[in-house]
Amino acid sequence: MRLGLTQSLRTEQRLVQSPQMIQAMQVLQMPLIELKDQIEQELQENVFLERKDENDAEHGDAKSEHDDSTPQIEDRLQREFSAEIDQLEARLEPSWRQRGSMGSADDEDRKLEALYNTPGKPTSLPDYLMTQVRTQESNEDLIAVIEHVVYSLDENGRFQDTAEQIAARLPVPLPLAEEAIAVVRDLEPIGVGARDLRDCLLMQLDHLAFVRPLTRLLVERHLDDLAMNKLPKIAKETGASIEDVKDSWEFVRTHCDPHPGNAFGGTASTAVIPDVTVEEIDGQFVVKTHRGSMPELSISSVYRSLLQEAKTDPKVYEYLRRKIEGAKWFIEAVHQRQSTIERVAKEIVQRQEGFLRHGVQQLIPMKMQDIADAVEVHISTVSRTVSGKYIQTPQGIFDMKRFFSSGTMSDAGDMVSQRAVKDTLKQIIDAENKDSPLSDDQLVDELGKRGVHIARRTVTKYRKALGIDSSTRRRKY
Repeated sequence: MRLGLTQSLRTEQRLVQSPQMIQAMQVLQMPLIELKDQIEQELQENVFLERKDENDAEHGDAKSEHDDSTPQIEDRLQREFSAEIDQLEARLEPSWRQRGSMGSADDEDRKLEALYNTPGKPTSLPDYLMTQVRTQESNEDLIAVIEHVVYSLDENGRFQDTAEQIAARLPVPLPLAEEAIAVVRDLEPIGVGARDLRDCLLMQLDHLAFVRPLTRLLVERHLDDLAMNKLPKIAKETGASIEDVKDSWEFVRTHCDPHPGNAFGGTASTAVIPDVTVEEIDGQFVVKTHRGSMPELSISSVYRSLLQEAKTDPKVYEYLRRKIEGAKWFIEAVHQRQSTIERVAKEIVQRQEGFLRHGVQQLIPMKMQDIADAVEVHISTVSRTVSGKYIQTPQGIFDMKRFFSSGTMSDAGDMVSQRAVKDTLKQIIDAENKDSPLSDDQLVDELGKRGVHIARRTVTKYRKALGIDSSTRRRKY
């Protein structure tokens, strides 16, 4: 065997994504709210990128005066961007700089209005509890242990560690750890510091003026049976009537909160801004893409003087060239995003006209590959296009992914989408006799009567996906 260095030549094909391609894919996948933030960031980072409305309003007159007097620019780069260069002088006028730094009264009013109507940061549960502690306790050693307990609570406000574990972990005397836990369990909201659900409910019942013995008994011994809706079993074991059991359980549900920590530190709901609106005009559905408050972008004319000044410095010149091209790539990516969303949305609307007119029962099965073939793009492009995007239709606002689902064949020979089957299943369950709810086998039979034949395990899967309990737990006594 011969050892040594050798050279070999081989040919291969690889897909190498350019920075422009990566940026275009990222922009396409962004929801409208994220895209607006990205645009603002690009405006701050790239001096050659600006809002088109500002550019047009401030430099339109200067451009018309400068068109006839601009000499022929021989430089290749300057020729490429000559349409943008002739706005330079007006852009650099001192009056423009003053106008840019001064805000109108209307601008100030809008800023104040936005400030006043911006919700504050929600108070977290630990902060709320520690505020109470610091007004009630003065022992700094005890407060330090309480703070450890408070910041060890889970999102429901429950505490799993024992006093012994705290004493060993900090370390502190065991009586001090026990006192800290007792203080936390006495704070508001009542139920904080509980070990489990049973402990949480009992803590809250202890703070009520009057509680029936049966109510406390249900919480102490029959929570699992209540969760399974086994009211006859509870009635038999307690000697109470089913009506008394129902009344006591309703009292617990009305007066107790199983998750006392959930009211604090919740994340604010995110506004949904549809990227596409579908309107019916003269019997035809028309697709309109939204820009929201997203600004129209253009290349700034500031770079003319910068390029001229940098002609003697190749490094600076190359840096400016990359910045200008970066601005052009970003603008192109934004426009490409709008175009792709519109094309995909139009194809979806064309295929789902029945849903737009009559609702989910007319939603037909559709795959992303179908749209990709029709629009002549890759399936991954369709996936990025609909990800996080919403469409406003006559039936409401929906996630664009909602329209993609597989289906099953009905007796009529038509394909019925999964969502239509789920909607039919929900209608059947809503209309059932709650004294004798339908089992999953009976639901299979009911769907079969409507021309939809699916297996029992599929019915069970759809029922769970809809958040519907089994027939045993749906029964009303």
